[in-house]
Amino acid sequence: MQNKINVYTIDGKVLKQVNVPNVFNEKYDDKLIRRAVIAIHTANLQPQGVKPYAGRDYAVEYEGCRDMPTPERTINIERARLPRMKNRRHLIEGRVISVPRAVGGPKAHPPQVEKILIERINDKERRKAVKSAIASTVKKELILARHKISDKVELPLVIENNFENLDKTKKVVEVLKKLNVYSDVENAKDKKHIRAGKGKLRGKKYKHKISLLIVTGKKSKVYKAARNLEGIDICTVESLNAELLAPGAHAGRLVLWSEDAFAKLSDIYG
Repeated sequence: MQNKINVYTIDGKVLKQVNVPNVFNEKYDDKLIRRAVIAIHTANLQPQGVKPYAGRDYAVEYEGCRDMPTPERTINIERARLPRMKNRRHLIEGRVISVPRAVGGPKAHPPQVEKILIERINDKERRKAVKSAIASTVKKELILARHKISDKVELPLVIENNFENLDKTKKVVEVLKKLNVYSDVENAKDKKHIRAGKGKLRGKKYKHKISLLIVTGKKSKVYKAARNLEGIDICTVESLNAELLAPGAHAGRLVLWSEDAFAKLSDIYG
């Protein structure tokens, strides 16, 4: 990894050179990154279960004795040997209930509230995974496998702080074109499609392709300007996590750093 990297203006010209933080020399560990991403995903899961007596709260009876009168026993009467409702004159006339195979019965193996859904990760491991994911953003083979950009794009890609003050989407598009990365945003836009199956009925109608990640030093105007672009995520350097840097647990995301965010990496990750 080279020690100096170019900082570009919003016109796509080289402004100056800055030192590359040591975090980009971190060892790439895809298994650790995957663990951190899964920990984030599972932390959003909500425990689900059913009411303990759901499907079983009925006045039912099952008589298995052979020596009872015919109307009162449930074996050797050419009927299924199952519990029946006591809602008729004789037990034999009641309908089967309170078993999973019957209409209105309970679920056979319902989800349990007690099930452990969250896969936890230690803070030191999580922090190391983020550092490893940051280091993966400069590996050209990983970036080109995921994004459609020119081979001439220099990584890591750093832009001056004036980029954070852009307040129009068209201005952000112009800057991305000058940096030769807008082709990936167009590719993400072309790949958007309607989800197959019933998922589109549940608030997830479209499937999106992941594109550029913009990292800023602070909350700024560019947040509203860039959020309309397909596949683009934007965050501050303090809120970086493994999921943003490696969506789907696949490392190697194209990242555009503002100058302030790039400088803060040394303070945050050493």
